[in-house]
Amino acid sequence: MSGSISGFTGGNFGLIQELVAGATATKARLDQLIIQSSTGYVASTYARLDTATPGTAATTLTLAPQIAGITTTIANLDVATGRMGVQQTALSSISKIGSNFMGQLLSIGALTPQAMDTLAASAKQALVQVANLLNTKDGSIYIFGGQNSDSPPVPNPNGIASSRFFTSIQNAVASLASNGATATEAATLVVASSNSPGITPFAVGLGANPALSQVAAGDDAMVAVGIAANANGFVTSAGADTTGSYMRDIMRGLATIGSLTSGQVGNANFQGFAQATATSMGNAVTALSEDAGVLGNTQAALATQAVNLQQTATALTNQLAGADQVNMTSTLADLSSTQTQLQASYQLIAAMKTMSLAQYI
Repeated sequence: MSGSISGFTGGNFGLIQELVAGATATKARLDQLIIQSSTGYVASTYARLDTATPGTAATTLTLAPQIAGITTTIANLDVATGRMGVQQTALSSISKIGSNFMGQLLSIGALTPQAMDTLAASAKQALVQVANLLNTKDGSIYIFGGQNSDSPPVPNPNGIASSRFFTSIQNAVASLASNGATATEAATLVVASSNSPGITPFAVGLGANPALSQVAAGDDAMVAVGIAANANGFVTSAGADTTGSYMRDIMRGLATIGSLTSGQVGNANFQGFAQATATSMGNAVTALSEDAGVLGNTQAALATQAVNLQQTATALTNQLAGADQVNMTSTLADLSSTQTQLQASYQLIAAMKTMSLAQYI
């Protein structure tokens, strides 16, 4: 007697039920492995993660925000140190300009009066150059703008040689012969120190005491990371003949040199005035160099801080990966074996449904 055993009747019913249940579980396991192999994560939700490995959800919820916070801090530090590098380059250029004209002014007495006219014209051009350097940008940020970094710190750099700042100094210098060196120096100092909108070459938004840009350096610490155009960042300018800002002093010196004429070279007050102007510019260049040094040290410290934070972030990321990410090698191997197991289950179920009585016995 032969024939097929149909349906799930008889003694094979329980066996087929077990095979189907096993295949269903294997299929669920395969689906999970497919998701894990494509995403790299144990589960798509914290609940499923905790079901897979109890306690790992809490670890993930603790580590993920820490890593995100550190990553943000590192990004901020990288941006800040980059801007500080751009600022260092601009400061170096301004320092060279100040030193160059200080040296030329000291030697002008040994040259012809016509040399004074040439130096004056060059100083006016240098003043424009310094004003433009103070408007240096890193991306869309004015690096000498302090916390008002979306606006140029010198609103009209190319017109500074015809501004009231320059003409006020020019008027003071024109009276050198009658007023004497000391009074003329005092007059130019007043102009350079002014924050009046009609006289100062700087943006009103900077103010007399501009706030410096700051960056979060970790552990809730804020660090000043820049220098404003119209005020020293970290050091105090030396000497009695100073505005308190080396940038103002350098610009004052260039405007003063730019205002001198060949006819003044032989005046009895000229040498003393030239010496005083050169001394003021020398003190300003020294203060600028010291400020740049502090800025460089801060830049190096922040770069080191970023490296240390990156090491911490890497360690935490590895710890997090151990909690919520799969081992891809073992996952792919498991995926392959589970696919083979599921195929075998389906084949066995199909075979059980079509067995003849003789094959079954």
